[in-house]
Amino acid sequence: MDLSMNSFRGKISGNFHKGCSLRSFSVNHNQLEGSLPCSLVNCSELEILNVANNNLNDTFPNWLGNLKLQVVIWRNNRFYGHIDSFEGRFSFSCLQIIDLSHNDFNGHLPMKFFENLHAIRSESESKSHSRYMIYAICNQDNLFYEPLYITTKGLEMHFERILTILTVIDFSNNQFNGQIPEILGELHSLIVLNLSHNSLTGPIPSILGNLSALESLDLSSNKLEGKIPAQLVNLIFLEVLNLSWNNLTGLIPRGKQFDTFTNDSYIGNSGLCGLPLSKNCSDEQALEPRPTKFDEDGDAVNWKFSILMGYGCGLVFGLSMGYIVFTTGMPWWLVKIIERGKKKYVINGKIRRSGGRK
Repeated sequence: MDLSMNSFRGKISGNFHKGCSLRSFSVNHNQLEGSLPCSLVNCSELEILNVANNNLNDTFPNWLGNLKLQVVIWRNNRFYGHIDSFEGRFSFSCLQIIDLSHNDFNGHLPMKFFENLHAIRSESESKSHSRYMIYAICNQDNLFYEPLYITTKGLEMHFERILTILTVIDFSNNQFNGQIPEILGELHSLIVLNLSHNSLTGPIPSILGNLSALESLDLSSNKLEGKIPAQLVNLIFLEVLNLSWNNLTGLIPRGKQFDTFTNDSYIGNSGLCGLPLSKNCSDEQALEPRPTKFDEDGDAVNWKFSILMGYGCGLVFGLSMGYIVFTTGMPWWLVKIIERGKKKYVINGKIRRSGGRK
């Protein structure tokens, strides 16, 4: 059901009866208010819930955890409070795209929530299937899908179909505090991670270097401190990095994808030094060891293999995105990936600047 981009006002109807067969419910870009109706739990097959760009005022609906939700887009509302108190090991276990940006969530980032994201933690599943996130009416040959809007960093894109290989966590522009939980380093299939514009503190966990599929990492505009972990150099598919406006210090790691990032990735961290910045490091900082998983010979072989894998990944990503039709633009991380790869894509539509509250 797609009721998006209208001028609907008032509350979302609570008349979702037992046996509700909805697989997708999209009411984004309206003027709806109130809370999510509890009767949504009757829609046991619901996979996409998109209520973005409304005036909904509610706490995080833990009671939706037992549904088969794969995509939740709740950005630009007035959701508030902590995200916690999950019941059961498989609560929200099917989620692959989670956009809670531009709300008023607070407290620590929810470790239990991330731990339950089995669809993103499973590395083999996402790499072995490049199929659409589809809704089978009778079987895999009878497909039904609805368009979906996702916004990142002010640019809104419109997916006609979604590949299951696309995995996104966007908790940006909220009031989260505390440290980045290390459990995020176990989300091996994650492609886009955006935790920017919060009040996160402490170091960047070195375990994020285990996110082997990651292509976009945005931790900007927080209160992170310490050194940039050398392990992040192992993210050979990383095309977009934004660590700006934190309290990071020390030598910027070099090698592999890190040799491609510009000043913009690090601006606003007065304690950082080394290329690509113009600020030189002290002798002590310059002697910091560079990351390596193997000895020198092994690392050289691994680097050559990484280059080949990088080209291969670029081809796969390009082919995958070829299946996605953008009717209103593309996200900032994809723009930069395309620019860096110097690949040409046929893209229909215009870029839409989102009118968020923040």
